[in-house]
Amino acid sequence: MNRRTRLLVLVPLAAASLVAAPSALAVAPVSAPAVVPAATCSVSGVLENGKVHLSGGGFTPGPAYYQGSSGFGGTTSVAENGGFQVMNVAPGQYSVRQGGELTQCS
Repeated sequence: MNRRTRLLVLVPLAAASLVAAPSALAVAPVSAPAVVPAATCSVSGVLENGKVHLSGGGFTPGPAYYQGSSGFGGTTSVAENGGFQVMNVAPGQYSVRQGGELTQCS
């Protein structure tokens, strides 16, 4: 292909791609920002030994503090996956505090 023919073919293609690019970007959907999962906590039913288990997810890895309605509480370690388990605690209503956030267990 000679130089003149190449220019006749390539210039319109280049111009078309420059014109189409902004309109293609305008049509592209805007993605929503990532939503941080809400921390949740649950209390098991009363076990045969009269105790319950606490478990939770969606927390930040590190220490978390739990407190029960009976005054019982303590510290647990949240795993890398954001979950924790506290086994064999007194039955009651529990909450978990991590940072400035308080999560009620259900």
